[in-house]
Amino acid sequence: MIESSVPLAGVVAPSAAQDDAPVGEFSTSEIAGFEQDGFVIARQLADAATCRQMLECARAVLAAPSGPLEYEADLHYPGAPGSRAAAGGNTIRRLKEAHGRHPVFTQFVSQATLVRRLRQLLGPHIVMPLAHHNCVMTKQPRYSSETGWHQDIRYWSYARPELVSIWLALGRERPDNGCLYLIPGTHTLAVSRERLDEALFLRSDLPENAALIAKKVPAELDPGDVLFFHSRTFHSAGRNQTGDTKFSAVFTFRPLDNPPKPGGRSAAMAELLLPLV
Repeated sequence: MIESSVPLAGVVAPSAAQDDAPVGEFSTSEIAGFEQDGFVIARQLADAATCRQMLECARAVLAAPSGPLEYEADLHYPGAPGSRAAAGGNTIRRLKEAHGRHPVFTQFVSQATLVRRLRQLLGPHIVMPLAHHNCVMTKQPRYSSETGWHQDIRYWSYARPELVSIWLALGRERPDNGCLYLIPGTHTLAVSRERLDEALFLRSDLPENAALIAKKVPAELDPGDVLFFHSRTFHSAGRNQTGDTKFSAVFTFRPLDNPPKPGGRSAAMAELLLPLV
């Protein structure tokens, strides 16, 4: 069900380099960077008021947990508490279903400067699945975990593996507080099943994977910056070593002609058809 809504390899290109781009769109060099690397950053795409509203919503949920949540202890990633009963076991990792938590999230994904960029990457008609991402990541101090090298498409099921996710920084994101790392060009790389572990993370013990991981680059973001990345781009994140929670809003998008396969998790929830702008 679809609802209607109102540079060089490894180098992240800021959207300030507009050169030939109309206002609110990617430049040709930024599009080329995305096609080559599998990711690109648009700086200051969300204004301060939007970030503030999202932060207020997320902090309110952490103070009085409500709605669907994901806990660090439930995933058993490195660094996470061993169980809900262990110290830090109530540490929330993700606020699910952000779209329904506050109008600001839907307002943001519908804004023209975002939709136009998504259309440049995916085509004229953009759909936002509510089954994937659609969340606020809350990487908290002390009990945050490490996320291994993975592709988001690993557990998704669509006609084609052609989706783009956005990662909106609601605060500063650097290696010390667990920012994302990405491996440029891996969205076009064929990786055999033998190079992945049982959970479909890259096996770090294999020399060919170590050489690939050595090419990683950090996605260093400031409030309002948006990382666009392909669903096949390998990425990971470290632990938050600071004293402050890191908040990020994350959503996924697909072309209208790339529907989810029936019967799977990808088809389990409604979707949002973004406006033509």
